[in-house]
Amino acid sequence: MNTTPPSFDSTYFRAALGRFPTGVTVITAAAEGMAPVGLTVSSFNSVSLDPPLVVWSLSRRSSSLKTLEQCERYVIHVLSSEQMSVSQRFASGTAAERFNGMPMTHAPNGSPKLDLQCAAWFECANHRRYEEGDHIIFIGAVEHCARTESLPLVYHAGGYDLTPAGVGK
Repeated sequence: MNTTPPSFDSTYFRAALGRFPTGVTVITAAAEGMAPVGLTVSSFNSVSLDPPLVVWSLSRRSSSLKTLEQCERYVIHVLSSEQMSVSQRFASGTAAERFNGMPMTHAPNGSPKLDLQCAAWFECANHRRYEEGDHIIFIGAVEHCARTESLPLVYHAGGYDLTPAGVGK
């Protein structure tokens, strides 16, 4: 493919992308012989209903990448509007600090799962990965999921937004 060089720098591109609001997720995973990882991700979306597939991406520089490439499964937690502190916690600090004192359980196939009332969660088999640019794109085959009526936490223009009550009802 023949492309023209961009007419903008990465700072401007990031700001332009920030105009699109996204949900906020925390992904947790463990691989054999490795410490569990958890991180905040806003690049989550659906791919297919049949079969149920989701997509998200991770920087090649992430300290969690090795575990997420090697794990069999992971859990994607869609945070509720009341869980901004959970998002911030899993966006900074070390893996040990992120999990310290955090209530945990396991999803049906054994993946580490936050024991919190999230807006939704998805346990996914680590189905496929694609290398693109400075990120790895993960495709998850959804094996289990649950949802609540909680409003989602939304990230927009470099900060958190709250979904107005009653929207979509």
